Amino acid sequence: MLAALAGGVGAARFLAGLVQCVDPSEITVVGNTGDDEEFFGLHVSPDLDSITYTLAGASNTEQGWGLEGESFRTMHALTRYGEPNWFNLGDLDLATHIFRTRRMRGDGATLAEVTADVAAAWKLDLHLLPMTNDSVRTRITCARSDGTREVLAMQEWFVRERAEPAVLQVDFDGAGTARPAPGVLDALDRADTIVICPSNPIISIGPILAIPGVRDALVRRRDRVVAVCPIIDGAPVRGPADRLMAPLGVEVSPAGVARHYREFCATLVIDERDAAHAEAVRAAGVRPVVTETLMRSPQIAAELAQCTLAAVA
Repeated sequence: MLAALAGGVGAARFLAGLVQCVDPSEITVVGNTGDDEEFFGLHVSPDLDSITYTLAGASNTEQGWGLEGESFRTMHALTRYGEPNWFNLGDLDLATHIFRTRRMRGDGATLAEVTADVAAAWKLDLHLLPMTNDSVRTRITCARSDGTREVLAMQEWFVRERAEPAVLQVDFDGAGTARPAPGVLDALDRADTIVICPSNPIISIGPILAIPGVRDALVRRRDRVVAVCPIIDGAPVRGPADRLMAPLGVEVSPAGVARHYREFCATLVIDERDAAHAEAVRAAGVRPVVTETLMRSPQIAAELAQCTLAAVA
C-alpha cells in the first residue's frame, strides 16, 4: 500500500506517473484543501480537482488547470452583472462545483464523500481523500507598498494579486481544531511507502501537515517517507513556492527543502541539475537521490515515480 501527500499541478503530474507503475487501487492520496474557497456560492476545491482531471486524462495541460476544451461563457456573462471574474471557472468545471455544493449543502454529505463520488464519476481507481472534512483555509499576511499589512485568502494572493505582494506570514485558519478525514491516518500508518509529491512546501504540503495527527504519523514512519523536491536549479518548476519559502526562512534549494522536511522525511529525490546540492541535503540528515525530476512527458513522470519508490524499497 502506498500513501501520497499532494497539492497542485506538480503533484497531479507525478501521480499520473505513479499510477503507471503501481496498481491505483493500492494508492491513497491525501489532497490539500487549504486552497478551497467559495465562489458565486459554490465550494471550489482546486487541488482535488486538478488531481482528478489530470488522472482522468481530461486536464488542460497547456493551461495547467481546468478541463481540456473548456469555455468561459458563464463567467463572461456574469461580468454583465458586475460580478468579479478574476478567478476563472470554466463552464464544464462549474458542473463539478455545482455537484459538490449541492451534495454538501443539500444532502449533508462530507467533502470526503463528495470527493469519492467525483473520483468515481471520472473512473479513478485510486483513493482520493481530502486532508479534512473541516474548513481549513490558507491565509497569507502581506506587506503593501504603503507599509500596511493585509491578510489575503490564498487564491486572492496567488490569482487576483498574481503572487506579487510580499509575504510576511502564512496561517492555516481552522487547522488547530480540524480532524483528519476518515482514512487519512490509517493510510499513513499502514502504507509501505509515503510519498510527499513535488508540491509547494508552504501552501500545498503545509496545510496537510497542520492537521492534528498528520505530522506525528509521518514522524513515526520517517524511514518510509520520501519526498520529491519541487525546486530545480534554484526555482520552482511552476507556481510561487520561491515567493513563499524565502520570506519564511526556507532556502529555495534542495537543501532548504531537506531542512524543512527532515523531521519526518528520510529521503529526498532531487533533480540531476542539482547534483551539487546532494551533500548539503545529506548534511541536513536526509538521504539524497539524484535523477531527472522535470516531468516533460508521461514517460519521465513514470520513471520519476519508479525511482522515488525504489529509493525507499
